[in-house]
Amino acid sequence: MHFVCCIKQVPDTAEVKIDPDTNTLVRAGVESIANPYDVVALEQALRLKEQYGGRVSVISMGPPQAEASLREALSLGADKVILLSDRLFAGADTLATSYTLSCAINKLSHEHPVDVVLCGKQAIDGDTAQTGPGVATRLGYTQFTYVVAVDWINTEEKQIQVRRKVEKGSEVIRGPLPALLTVELELAKPRRASLPAIVHALREPIGAWDGSAIGASPKELGLKGSPTWVRSISSPPAKIGGPTFDAGEDLAEAVAKTLDVLFSDKSFAIKLAKRWEA
Repeated sequence: MHFVCCIKQVPDTAEVKIDPDTNTLVRAGVESIANPYDVVALEQALRLKEQYGGRVSVISMGPPQAEASLREALSLGADKVILLSDRLFAGADTLATSYTLSCAINKLSHEHPVDVVLCGKQAIDGDTAQTGPGVATRLGYTQFTYVVAVDWINTEEKQIQVRRKVEKGSEVIRGPLPALLTVELELAKPRRASLPAIVHALREPIGAWDGSAIGASPKELGLKGSPTWVRSISSPPAKIGGPTFDAGEDLAEAVAKTLDVLFSDKSFAIKLAKRWEA
């Protein structure tokens, strides 16, 4: 079986900075890490490889510094890693990003047919949760989102069953391969690489593909292929605490003031009146 994992290198959330002129993330000089959700996806891909056999390929779209995340994937057990890097990829929104990734996965599939694609449910720098579903739609793969467990894969019948998170619970769902899974953090605990594996990964060459290598149309890449953009960005206003009442001095007065504040909200008063009527 062929498992493909998509990994994104993101700025450490503790050091996020926004360019006030372009309203985009400032990545220069900011420490980067592998997106935590994608690291969990890689762990699940490695576990599936150990259980069902096959190979794990990892792709990452980004600048040359994204090599660090790919080398980490190699040290953990990935068989092949590819960096998707091209100036034409810059400024891509989720639509253009999903197009680029799908082109790369198609190229990988020509070498070894892809059975399962895994990626995090979202990236911590954008929180859109759109790229994974976008890739699945472009490839025509069965789509499973918010996955918290992979129950089984039937390699003969080409079926997969997963458990996914839904509001107030979970649901078990199955479908045909090839499939794309977007995963939650609780799916798996990432492993740690051994020292020899880390040293080996540092010595391995990293494959790199640009837009022409994956057969992508320049019009659908990067900023040109992105129909959305950030017009403005701002920080939310600081939260101001609500009123306080000191019951130590005068309990009756504190209760009266509390009730006055509550009944000043008409919706609260209506709900309370309905409860009294019942």
